[in-house]
Order: sequence, then C-alpha cells, then structure tokens
Amino acid sequence: MARITGQLDHYVKLRDTIRNAAGETLDLKPYEADMRHLIDTYIEADEPRKISPFDKLGLLDLIVKTGIADAIVSRLGGLKGNHDAIAETIENNVRKKIVKEQITDPAFYERMSSLLNEVIADRKAKAIAYEEYLQRIADIVKKVDAGKSEDTPSRLDSPGNRAVFNVLKDVDQDSDSADVEGFVDLVMAIDATVKRVPTRL
Repeated sequence: MARITGQLDHYVKLRDTIRNAAGETLDLKPYEADMRHLIDTYIEADEPRKISPFDKLGLLDLIVKTGIADAIVSRLGGLKGNHDAIAETIENNVRKKIVKEQITDPAFYERMSSLLNEVIADRKAKAIAYEEYLQRIADIVKKVDAGKSEDTPSRLDSPGNRAVFNVLKDVDQDSDSADVEGFVDLVMAIDATVKRVPTRL
C-alpha cells in the first residue's frame, strides 16, 4: 500500500510539472463569479479560510508577486533542484506569454523574445552561473508581465501609444533622450488624432 501511495504521489507531481512546463494550468478566474453565485445560492457553509494569497496565480504572475526563488519552491518543488528542467519550464511559460501578447505590441515583444533567446543561449552554453540566469530571466518576466520596460516614458499611459512608441524607437535605434521626447510628442499627437477622427470600415 505504501509503494502504491508513493507511486501515485510521484505521478501526480509529474503531471503537475508537465502542465507547468507546457503552460497548460487551468485558469479558473473567469469562472469565479459564477462559481461563487452557485455556492452562495445552493450551499450553506462557513466563510472560506484563505490559505495562500497566491494559490490561483500562474507561474509568471507568481514570479512577479513573490520573487523567482519562492515561485520555484512553491510551483516547481517537484523537480527537486533539476536546474535544466526548472529553467525550461520558466522559459516555456515566458515564450507562451510573448507569443500570446505579441500582436498587441510587436516591437516590444520582439525585443523580449530576443532577450529570452540570449539568456537561453547563455544558459545552454553554461556562459553564466545559475544565479545570474535566474536574475536575468526574472527581469524578463517582470517586463513581459508589465508589457513595458522600466525606461518607458510615464506619459505613455496606454498599450496603444506604447506600441506606436516602440515602433518609432525601432525605426531609429540611435535616438538620444531628446529624440525620445520628440517621439513621445509625436505618439501623443497620433493618439489624439486617432481618437478624434472616426474610423470608417
């Protein structure tokens, strides 16, 4: 009985590890309101006790909220310190997020994809220590999750004008700080024009 219980525990953890690596964990957030309505309407029970504030977060969200070390312990503990498997799991999740969001800001997510490729290449070539790898991949995760870099001008307050700004920056990669302010002015003018002029289909 102990042997069968041990095998069951092993394969349940293996299933969860594969789901995490493939980014196929089920997101129940869209169903929470309906589920809560059903529970409140048809089930009488004591108020639920919150065990963890992060139990419904995806791997990338967890990295942003708690830090990469805690996220690895919480979600990838079943990999038992297998650095390559942990790295590939995180990379697969980052890649999936980039592919999903790329249509909203192609220039920005293309840069994130290039940064990810560089980090992966350095890891596979063992050109960087594991700790440095974790630091760099966590930085990429934060940028991908935020949808912008830390140096994005604060005046760019919507995904649309940030996308236009990133395209302009890609066109002229040698721009200095004065050019950046000029780009921001141009982006705000484009944004105002697009909002003012009705679209004809």
